[in-house]
Amino acid sequence: MNATMRLTLGAACAAVATLTATPALAGKDLDAVKSRGALVCGVNTGLAGFSAADSQGRWTGLDVDYCRGVAAAILGDGNKVRFSPLTAQQRFTALQSGEVDVLSRNTTWTLTRDASLGMHFIGVTFYDGQGFMVPKSLKVTSAKQLKGATVCVQSGTTTELNLTDYSRANNLQMKPVVFEKQEASTGAYFSGRCQVFTTDASGLASIRSKEAQKPDDHLILPELISKEPLGPSVRRGDDEFFAIAKWTLNALLEAEEFGITQANVDQMKKDSKNPGVMRLLGSGTEDTGKLLGLDKEWAYRAIKAVGNYGEIFERHVGPKTPIGLPRGSNNLWSNGGLMYAPPVR
Repeated sequence: MNATMRLTLGAACAAVATLTATPALAGKDLDAVKSRGALVCGVNTGLAGFSAADSQGRWTGLDVDYCRGVAAAILGDGNKVRFSPLTAQQRFTALQSGEVDVLSRNTTWTLTRDASLGMHFIGVTFYDGQGFMVPKSLKVTSAKQLKGATVCVQSGTTTELNLTDYSRANNLQMKPVVFEKQEASTGAYFSGRCQVFTTDASGLASIRSKEAQKPDDHLILPELISKEPLGPSVRRGDDEFFAIAKWTLNALLEAEEFGITQANVDQMKKDSKNPGVMRLLGSGTEDTGKLLGLDKEWAYRAIKAVGNYGEIFERHVGPKTPIGLPRGSNNLWSNGGLMYAPPVR
């Protein structure tokens, strides 16, 4: 190697070292969250297990806890969140206009939404698929038996488009009865205006458990007619905020892989010698937080606030809840599911 090549290689290595050591610079959205002292999170107007407010106005659910984790990572407190309930029609405009910082509202990640609405999807918090619910009195056991049926569906959703595709592909001549608001759609179904109700399978389970007078009188049919990877999103234009939102989700998943829970996170932070655990919780010498514009305990705070992903799932929608969903595809990759986090390192 001649002198010129050595100089060139040395300069390249120095440039790489500089790049890898450069901390994140706060963007306008991250600055707004910090100056406001609260994260504004767009959520469903009411979907049990995902985002719903109780009689005291306290929000709970899987989508809600994700936002609490982000708030804890940035602001040090998972309660520093303002929840903004949004209909399906309102949600994208609210994010685009800056009304909310994060949209965490059982929203399907699609190419059109990702590429044309000025938003970045962060990842998948729930793998789902669209299904159908019918009264057992209809004596139907398969969606293929729904020819000519009236179907309640919410407008402005992938659900409406999928219903049309499925009906045409199977020559079922279904008759959509379209409503702007979810409450109107479910109300019409339970009052008998429609023979069928369709939405994501998780939503069907939630609505049946919460809104049906007699949940056992309603059957969720076995067919899933679509892929519905649900996840949060942020506006384009602030890469630093995007990175924090994305890596908070990854941290909650990786915490489950390491067996770190809301209950043992302090003990793990104090005692664990596992390099991965130490890196995640900020107890070692490595500081991943500076690359995100945060301190080294960002992930520790998120886990302390809401627990790992598995805990969030079990607490809000798991088999022991009224919704009663199995982990299934939402299990960790190591347990046969699809949940897989890039390494926090």
